[in-house]
Amino acid sequence: MKKTTRNSLKLALLLSLLPTVALAWWNNDWSSRKPLTVDAGATGADIQETLSDVPVLLRLHTGNFGYFAELAENGKDLRFMLDDKTALKYAIEKVDPLAEVGLVWVKLPTVRGGVSTDVFTLYYGNPKVADASDPQGIYDVNQALVYHFNDGETLPQDATAYSLHASASKATIDPAGWIGSAAKFDGQGGISVNAAPALAITPDSGWTFTTWAKIDQAQTNAVLVQAKEGAAEITLTLQGSAITASYQGVGGGVSQTLPANLQLGQWQQIALVAQADRLTLYLNGQAVGNTAIKLAAMNPSVSIGQGLTGLLDEVQIAKQARSPDWLKLQFRSQSPDFSVLNLGQDETGGSAEGPNYFVIILQSLTVDGWVVIALCGVMLVISLLVMIGKGLALRRAGKDNAAFLKQYRNVDAAHLDALDREENEDEQEVNDSDFLAAIVGKHDHFQSSPIYHIYHAGVHELKVNFGDGMGVTPLTAEALNLVRTRLDAAVVRESQKLNKNMVLLTIAISGGPFLGLLGTVMGVMITFAVIAATGDVNINSIAPGISGALAATVAGLAVAIPALFAYNYLLTQIKDITADMHVFTDEFLAMIAKRIADRQRGEPDLKVVFTEEFINIIAGRIAAKQERLSS
Repeated sequence: MKKTTRNSLKLALLLSLLPTVALAWWNNDWSSRKPLTVDAGATGADIQETLSDVPVLLRLHTGNFGYFAELAENGKDLRFMLDDKTALKYAIEKVDPLAEVGLVWVKLPTVRGGVSTDVFTLYYGNPKVADASDPQGIYDVNQALVYHFNDGETLPQDATAYSLHASASKATIDPAGWIGSAAKFDGQGGISVNAAPALAITPDSGWTFTTWAKIDQAQTNAVLVQAKEGAAEITLTLQGSAITASYQGVGGGVSQTLPANLQLGQWQQIALVAQADRLTLYLNGQAVGNTAIKLAAMNPSVSIGQGLTGLLDEVQIAKQARSPDWLKLQFRSQSPDFSVLNLGQDETGGSAEGPNYFVIILQSLTVDGWVVIALCGVMLVISLLVMIGKGLALRRAGKDNAAFLKQYRNVDAAHLDALDREENEDEQEVNDSDFLAAIVGKHDHFQSSPIYHIYHAGVHELKVNFGDGMGVTPLTAEALNLVRTRLDAAVVRESQKLNKNMVLLTIAISGGPFLGLLGTVMGVMITFAVIAATGDVNINSIAPGISGALAATVAGLAVAIPALFAYNYLLTQIKDITADMHVFTDEFLAMIAKRIADRQRGEPDLKVVFTEEFINIIAGRIAAKQERLSS
């Protein structure tokens, strides 16, 4: 089974790589369609027979069909088309939009043995159309009886055109069946069906009985089915946990198969085929016992579930010996553990351009995926605001720095405070925001220049503590250290302002991918949980959920990648401006020294003492400037 599943997945992947040819839209009244493939390889590599008029079960659920809200009431707008030309007969057993579950039987004209894939199309999305479900039309003339055990049935109703409804029943309807609801037996009686021409058994045609059974406890002479006329009978009994098929001819001789054990507590398909010379017992599509018989013609009444305690679902009787390939296909198609019908991607609007894969991914997102993408979206918006605001602020700062330095180069030492101007409170509030300062801030006096702000702090310190700032006699190391400290403090404040909100970009860079990875992991977990609950393991049911889960990682990377590039670029700009600020502090201190020297030459009586500490400070500044320029 594992090998077959791997082969099916490989086939689906290869098909997905091939270019798709969009078929003409069957009817524009239907808004959406979904291609389906019939993979006979999923039933086993030994199938070679081409089967005709086969009813197969299509299970719809959130893993393979996410558009229950678009369906009309009870799924009456569902249509199945072969080559978008020939309508296929189908029957809806159950469509529950709230539970997002659908059970639909589709009659396939042929299932070709040895062929991997046949294709047909499911159309939906037309609320005005009438219901075209045809329960009787999906079975061939050899199918004599089918009991689905629908909710609300007092007596089981035959779904075939023969209408062989039960004449009596002690079974009740249990909604927790294998395919929809099931018949529940309590050991007090079973279901009786009167003899009818459609139930007649002939040696030439044979006879087939199939059902799904769930037995939770060992039984004592329970009868799963008995077809009896006079002394002749075909019986399938359950003793303990083992089933045995037997045939008693008209002459009274009895032939029976060896017992085959059931797995208690599990749903399993049981089939019994009577041919002219052999009675064969099948379990889960595989022959588990047979015995030689001489089948006689008979027109029996049928008893189902006499003395049984357990559940039966999908009881079917055919007046024909079904082939092993037919039984295997029925088992595989009705079991969610295997993939016979695989659903492709949805196409909408009658367009011949193929599906919109981006829309498919968005439709496949789970709630947790949307939450993660929403958080990533918030991070992206914040990052963009920081990137745009910081970029504009740095651009404006560079221009104002250049304009200030251009005028500062023309200022002589005698008028060191010529470019200084006091700022009002409104300008200071605007300058606190990078974005507002760049967009609506004033730039008539270097308001966005960090170097000007350092200059302003230095001039202010000289005025406050030394009058005009030039009359310090002697100019001691302590006085120069005070000015230098004020300048360094201004550099630190401006650096903090330049780096403001940059941490938000680092959060986006490191947090975005992890947040996206969290959404992906949760999405994958939910996808596999759906697979575990439904048993549908085909690639078409897995791929939408996985693609939706990966969308969370894409969202995280979409946040982190622009933030990473912007952060490194902005950080380089900030470092350049910071280096310019340090260089300017050295130049400013040198201008002070020049002014003192000029006064000394002009006023002989003014003694200026250049202490050893002062000389060491200036030398240190020059060395630091050279080191920064070289780096």
